[in-house]
Amino acid sequence: MNIKDRIAELKDELIELRRDFHMHPELGFQEHRTAEKVEGYLKDIGLVPRRVAETGVVAVLEGSNPGPVLLLRADMDALPIQEENEVPYVSQSPGCMHACGHDAHTAMLLVAAKLLVEHKNEIEGKVLFIFQPNEEVAGAEIMVEQGAIDDPRPDAAMALHIWTPLPSGTIGVQAGAVMATMDVFRITVKGRGGHTGYPESATDPIIAAADIVQTVQTIQTRRISLMKPTVIMFGKIAGGTKNNIIPDEVVLEGTMRYLYEGGPDSEENPPSLLKHIAENVCATHGCTCDLSIERENTAVVNDPDMVRLARETAVKILGDRQKVVEHASMAGEDFSAFTSRVPGVFTFLGTADAGKQTDYPHHNPRFNIDEDVLPTGVEFLVEGALTYFSKNKKRR
Repeated sequence: MNIKDRIAELKDELIELRRDFHMHPELGFQEHRTAEKVEGYLKDIGLVPRRVAETGVVAVLEGSNPGPVLLLRADMDALPIQEENEVPYVSQSPGCMHACGHDAHTAMLLVAAKLLVEHKNEIEGKVLFIFQPNEEVAGAEIMVEQGAIDDPRPDAAMALHIWTPLPSGTIGVQAGAVMATMDVFRITVKGRGGHTGYPESATDPIIAAADIVQTVQTIQTRRISLMKPTVIMFGKIAGGTKNNIIPDEVVLEGTMRYLYEGGPDSEENPPSLLKHIAENVCATHGCTCDLSIERENTAVVNDPDMVRLARETAVKILGDRQKVVEHASMAGEDFSAFTSRVPGVFTFLGTADAGKQTDYPHHNPRFNIDEDVLPTGVEFLVEGALTYFSKNKKRR
């Protein structure tokens, strides 16, 4: 039986897995039930799973002969969002839902593992399966630090992400940076409180904070080339206790995202520019500020050779070159913890279908997926892996 037909046989099992994960979402590093179910499935197909980073699960498939090691990864964590979908498999955990497709990723990789076990005689090398916790807050780096890729050491990596910005029946893949570097920042603007009827006797941190929000926008439009995508967004402003009191301080929080590294040695350095603007704007208003910036992940950069393999695989399974498109996103993704160490490819699996109401954005309480694309995702992972080993025979 060919792979496509075998996946069709397993479609009900695939959907059942995805819906079970969807009904029982768990936040980062709390994926205890999910990890147990993943472990049970892997044991049932003959693999020996082990835990890394408490709720992460790793398993190795030994092929028929020695060869390179391919890492396949799925993320498992959900988001702190109250689901608003009216579906039989709606989240049973109040205030928590799979609003980013990680339930689908886990289900697809489990079924892909089953098929790869069935085809292990065609594999000259090893497959390293990683079921990762806490992707939303950079859990991949913690898995790496705790030895997830030490033994065996991967030679290449692949991952697939369900994606509502692309229509169902399409796959997006391109070389270079495809997911953004993301920094999280917090600015505490400090002034001197007072009465709103006597503002001259106070030092108003609110007006300084408002000026920072406005002036920072010049970084992405005046200080860095428009040809280098940069987005700086403020997501939280907090300050004050009453409408007639000037507060002592205002707190601003947000994110910076860019499709390049943006570190201290690079030509563009958004964190340094943010610090410069915040401090100087505060000084202009007679205020001071404390600034903290944390890098959650660097850009996911796709390797050209792995992209060629992914494109070849996508065309083969879709049967139409026009359905394989170039795509990149300003969202962050900690798969960079793997692609920064080995050649890798991160691919987008379209799931948007307005008729099925699966075109809501990620992290939206109405987010859902077109389950008819799940077999395509499994086939991509399986065929991609087999193609990788076929092209890399006898490397070790």
